[in-house]
Amino acid sequence: MWPLMAHAQQTASPVIGFLSSLAPRDLNFVTPAFHEGLNGAGFVEGRNVSIEYRWAEGDYHRLPALSADLVRQNVTVIAAISGTPAALAAKAATTNIPIVFAIGGDPITPGLVSSLGHPSGNVTGVSFYNTALVTKRLELARELVAKETIIGMLVNPENPPSVAEVTAVQEAAAANGRHFRFSM
Repeated sequence: MWPLMAHAQQTASPVIGFLSSLAPRDLNFVTPAFHEGLNGAGFVEGRNVSIEYRWAEGDYHRLPALSADLVRQNVTVIAAISGTPAALAAKAATTNIPIVFAIGGDPITPGLVSSLGHPSGNVTGVSFYNTALVTKRLELARELVAKETIIGMLVNPENPPSVAEVTAVQEAAAANGRHFRFSM
């Protein structure tokens, strides 16, 4: 994202579209880090960069309209923060504006990028892909809860990585001779 921002800075003050599926209060730990990263690259909001914030506040159905609004604003780049649905909405809204995502799952399966090594198109980002840790989580849960019990899992069915994680948990539970139940 920084080379794109540097090029934009040479021509005009860049405008970052900040798209989130959450509410501002839900990202009170992310937003300061986002500003710190910008500041480290020489960008200070209000001085040499503007940020257009769009918050879906948990309503994923709002993401397409919020993304379209950022495209109409002709932002320099869209930072799709807080999950796959925000990144997918941004990708559906434009093929020209660079999109940088931060998600918790696999970016290939939902179609954000074609590969991890060469994302292609106008979309790139970072994934905190943690589905592979499911088996370890189940082992830790068994250690913490000595007697046989039911372990619950909260799942957001509208977030594609959550569905993939359910599959991984089911497979890990079966491999350990455990029964796993969930509801979406």
